[in-house]
Amino acid sequence: MTGHFETRRLEQLSNTIFGVAMTLLAYQAPREKFASADPQWREIWHLYGAFLSTLLLSFIVAGMFWYSHQRRLTYATDAGRIEVLVNLFFLLSIIVLPVTCGLYGNNYDSPNVTTLYSFNLFMISLFNTVLWTIAVARRRDWLTLITPAFALVVMGAALLGCLIQPHWPKFIWPLAFLSPAISAWIEKRR
Repeated sequence: MTGHFETRRLEQLSNTIFGVAMTLLAYQAPREKFASADPQWREIWHLYGAFLSTLLLSFIVAGMFWYSHQRRLTYATDAGRIEVLVNLFFLLSIIVLPVTCGLYGNNYDSPNVTTLYSFNLFMISLFNTVLWTIAVARRRDWLTLITPAFALVVMGAALLGCLIQPHWPKFIWPLAFLSPAISAWIEKRR
């Protein structure tokens, strides 16, 4: 097929980018020193708690999108130029995740940083949904689109939540973790 690429090449690039990005999440940890030589749990949590929570959230989110990406590359074994281009933007949004994770983990209470982190999660979800839509359109298997669309709605709601109350997104983002359950339910119903 002229103008088409095998997705296994995209898979190799994607696996590398996801691996590096997921590893770099930890490199944004605070570098502050403890006040005492033997820090107490409260002091440890005070310095690292917000960052560790954000690291955990970001790692799980990246893992879920990696899994979705792998499923999609198996679902659609070839890709056109537009799909490859959208895939590159998707991967760029993954590369940015360690930066926004570090900013959010170190500036947990900043409304602007929360909005930036939420925007990054929304863009990852948007590109993922666009890629799934392209793949699903070929087969007209629209039920498959429910799972990525659900994650997009959750991330969109979190982004909108930033405008209303900057602390709401941290309660909205975990709803995206229902995506695998929704996917399993859809598969079971087929």
